[in-house]
Amino acid sequence: MLSIERIQDKDQWNNRLRTLPYAHVLQTYEWGEFKRITTGWQPQRLAFKRGDTVVAMASVGVRSVGPLKVMYIAKGPAMDYADAELVNEVLDNLQQMARREHAIWLKIDPDVVVATGVPGDENDSPDMTGNAFLQALRERGWRFSGDQVQFRNTITIDLSQDEDTLLAQMSGNTRRKVRIAGRKGVAVRDGTIADLHILYDLYRITGQRDGFIIRSLSYYEQAWRAFIEAGLAHALIAEVDGRAIAHVILFHFGRKCWYFYGASSNEERQRMPNYLLQWEAMRWAKSRGYAVYDMWGAPDVFDESDAMWGVYQFKRGFRGTVTRYIGAYDYSPSTMLYAGYTKLWPYALNLMKRRAELKFF
Repeated sequence: MLSIERIQDKDQWNNRLRTLPYAHVLQTYEWGEFKRITTGWQPQRLAFKRGDTVVAMASVGVRSVGPLKVMYIAKGPAMDYADAELVNEVLDNLQQMARREHAIWLKIDPDVVVATGVPGDENDSPDMTGNAFLQALRERGWRFSGDQVQFRNTITIDLSQDEDTLLAQMSGNTRRKVRIAGRKGVAVRDGTIADLHILYDLYRITGQRDGFIIRSLSYYEQAWRAFIEAGLAHALIAEVDGRAIAHVILFHFGRKCWYFYGASSNEERQRMPNYLLQWEAMRWAKSRGYAVYDMWGAPDVFDESDAMWGVYQFKRGFRGTVTRYIGAYDYSPSTMLYAGYTKLWPYALNLMKRRAELKFF
């Protein structure tokens, strides 16, 4: 039988989390604090123990909706999903918590792989652990969420390979563009806290060009500064003659390094800085001992109708493995409350987005 310990100390939380399977940077102490400060999600940090050993952890974000609550375990819980007994005990405890806290829903979306490869292709390969976990969720009444907060699919690159192999497995066109950037005078350097305004200016330009809404400078300063200072994020900046033209911001924790943010100016794009940045990001992650480079995002539907198709084509040039996770699943103690909330939430979300657009422009 599991016992539950609530951990408040940052180092104790992160150090224990780092050792668990499926540990994710969105489960770190810093991410919980970032969401608390910027969006009001209050973190409850739970460590599940067998005897004196921590075997699972969940940073549960909680927000009030009137007298009720919603709960979200971003990219968690962290545990061994091949251990069916452990999975059932953790889910039992989480469902009891949702009922006790009068939650409308409790959402989870761990990095549990359901399959690799493009659906329907010859390399499409189901994952036994992921499918067993999906079956367990469905038998318990969890529902595939209409609100998929994180990317369900991504491309992962195995960094245990040597650099020559990583280069050789890229498409010829991508490898050529990596080399063009170097020949055309693009240099990549490490970013620091002093570069936050440069990072934001490039991100703002990218948002205007590509049509996505960005938040205020203070929001990104909070995200980037806190994680860089904590040693959980790293920026790489591409320059020409000392002038910044593109960047990537990597988040890293446990076994993985994630490409979370990327931006570029409207000038010098013919120099292919984004290709060189990705290569240097992989080299940086590999040199720090990370086993996997996660390119953070791939289409839900693998054809040209998906909004991410263009980005996917860029990422696919680096090859790697198309990795499909289970996605977000919701547990609700009350079917009626859940149904009412899911009908009203899209209208509230659209209203918030419109307000954000008015504020931005």
